[in-house]
Amino acid sequence: MEFRTQVHHIHNNSIGGIFQCLVLACYHYSELVRYSITPATTLSLRMTHSHSSQNPVIEQQRVIIPNKHGEKLVGLLHETGSKEIVILCHGFRSTKADRTMVNLAVALEKEGISAFRFDFAGNGESAGSFEFGNYSKEADDLHSVIQHFCEANRIVCAILGHSKGGDVVLLYASKYHDIHTVVNVSGRYDLKKGIEERFGKDFMDRIQDGFVDIKNKKGVEYRVTKESLMERLSLDMHEVCLKIPRECRVLTVHGSADEIIPVGDALEFAKIIPNHKLHIVEGANHNYTSYQTELASVVLNYLKETLRQD
Repeated sequence: MEFRTQVHHIHNNSIGGIFQCLVLACYHYSELVRYSITPATTLSLRMTHSHSSQNPVIEQQRVIIPNKHGEKLVGLLHETGSKEIVILCHGFRSTKADRTMVNLAVALEKEGISAFRFDFAGNGESAGSFEFGNYSKEADDLHSVIQHFCEANRIVCAILGHSKGGDVVLLYASKYHDIHTVVNVSGRYDLKKGIEERFGKDFMDRIQDGFVDIKNKKGVEYRVTKESLMERLSLDMHEVCLKIPRECRVLTVHGSADEIIPVGDALEFAKIIPNHKLHIVEGANHNYTSYQTELASVVLNYLKETLRQD
């Protein structure tokens, strides 16, 4: 479906005309949102980018992919027509609509590279129940997504994850040896850290009863079970990284002012991953609030370099 902008001539100082134009713009925006969330996987939004030298037509398609448990994973494909595609993975309690995921997808499409951002099971629009930890299952979700595109004769040229998603893509690379370029954006090296900071110093005592409900002003936000916590604590990222094949190229990007995961974690990744490049974004926090453009530039330069090598 295509949305065409209607142009209205407005006389100088015509408040009524300006108001009419604003109403029309809001209507078109509401129509765009309404059609973009429909369950139909064949519906796409077509856009052109004049800033690209090739001026590609961009199609954003809502795609549903079942994982190995039969849960429906919902994603948005930024289709440029390229054979290569980059898969983007969100972080903890986040979704495919996260600002970093969206901006990276848009940056890739401007370069003519297709991108797919999706919700892990139990997050966003995807089916399933949210579970704390869940790293191995999310790596398997990613495997289902990659298989889907490989079966469609696409080349998944890279996988990228932010925060927890960074750990998931590294875990994927250590478990499945079919992707040769991985981008870890602000992933955590020591998964035993960050628990007390998020849940309080007495959390380990409280969870001995089997679970702890994490609450916000509206009530229970999500539940952390003892089993899911143990899954996280038992995941040794040092051992994970040692299993990443040498032929797999890894870029780690981290903000020097990250307030959630210290930049030292990135330095630890750099010590043990064999085919590794490290880039520290000076001044950036965990979500790259004021550094989205620099983050996109670092990622794009790296991916374009690896594509030339391939």
